[in-house]
Amino acid sequence: MDAYGHVNNVQFLRLLEDARVVGFEDWFGQDRSLLDEGVLVARHEIEYLAPLDFRHAPVRVWMWTMRLTAASFDVGYEIADPDGTGRYARAETTLVLYDFATAGPRRMTPDLKASLERYAGDPVRFRWRR
Repeated sequence: MDAYGHVNNVQFLRLLEDARVVGFEDWFGQDRSLLDEGVLVARHEIEYLAPLDFRHAPVRVWMWTMRLTAASFDVGYEIADPDGTGRYARAETTLVLYDFATAGPRRMTPDLKASLERYAGDPVRFRWRR
């Protein structure tokens, strides 16, 4: 919480991280190869739509995949009230598939690409994108 009683902007990135953990578990079940073989955050973009006042009621994070490349993919998000009425932020994360042995990117397998495509959605519609 910040000095204004709002959820701090840094906490929004933690919400996105938590959503990825839960989302990937939902998408891939017990198959942890995406995480075990290595995936790194390369980029975040977030647009705050409204202050999120501190409260005990949950928010919902909608999550989907977008651009897929040979060694990376983008995830889109929207943070909102569970019923969709209050919208607080929209965001995008670029994740790079990473090979720990070579300390460099690794190529996306056809199976992973097919799995990620099942959750494909539209690009995030940022109001203030340059």
